Amino acid sequence: MTVSEHEAGRKRFPWRGRLVRSGTGPASTANIANIITVIRILMAPAFVALLLADDGRDGTERVWAAVLFVVAIVTDSADGIIARRQNLVTDFGKLVDPIADKVLIGGALVSLSILHELPWFVTVLIMVREIGITVFRFAVLSDRVIPASRGGKIKTVLQAVAITLALFPLWNVFGDWVQWLNVILMTLAFVATMWSGIDYLWQAWRHNRTAAASQRT
Repeated sequence: MTVSEHEAGRKRFPWRGRLVRSGTGPASTANIANIITVIRILMAPAFVALLLADDGRDGTERVWAAVLFVVAIVTDSADGIIARRQNLVTDFGKLVDPIADKVLIGGALVSLSILHELPWFVTVLIMVREIGITVFRFAVLSDRVIPASRGGKIKTVLQAVAITLALFPLWNVFGDWVQWLNVILMTLAFVATMWSGIDYLWQAWRHNRTAAASQRT
């Protein structure tokens, strides 16, 4: 078999390759990092179902929903670390990982809005930003890779912390000041989300302007 035939064979069978071990050969689409990502996607509807089933009663279902959310957030870091450390990065993982994040965060925000615990305008604006920037990054992927900015990383942490605090009914244990703390954190997460989205667009505009100027010269 020639080298070109071998390469074509690997493209036809993306499930072949390394599942866990590190190496320089092709990684399977079904590698451990991608499996964790898919599990995170499957956690989202289960988490949403538990939260809505509780219907604001702050009972067992809500606690389990909060636990599932935290586990899913932790696996968000785990799959990326494993993929990079073991050289298991695949096109499937690049595509699905941000989708998993948006499904999880979006599910949490929409559920909190349905339960009247978060204004709908906050949910709508955050989701428009998240989906819009994700689509934009994929649209320019063939031209360049837009890495996560510092502001993007900060907003991700703030979103995770604010939503986690909103999910666990800690106000029943520590008092109403927990809800005020959650309002502050959710506000910071909202501001960071909007600001990082504007920053992405600003950087893209500057890049396009610089590229256009270099072509003229």
